[in-house]
Amino acid sequence: MVRKHIFFSGWVQGVGFRYRALYAARGMGLTGWVQNLWDGRVEMEVQGEPEKIERLIARLKEGTFIVIDSMTIADVPLKNDEREFRVFS
Repeated sequence: MVRKHIFFSGWVQGVGFRYRALYAARGMGLTGWVQNLWDGRVEMEVQGEPEKIERLIARLKEGTFIVIDSMTIADVPLKNDEREFRVFS
């Protein structure tokens, strides 16, 4: 089990990115959150098995209008009390 803090840059706002992440993450049993940032990036924290997090990122890259130019990924401490994946505005 790992937790990743990720910043996505590119064409990631206004293209269904957050809700694609929500449905994919919940379907894989991942927890965390995703939100748009004022500068056009999307920020996410996601927790679960490393292979499932990789699959989540692959699904995001497959989005019809989503274009991920770059990602910044860092390991962060686990949150053992977290139970779901959420979308913030």
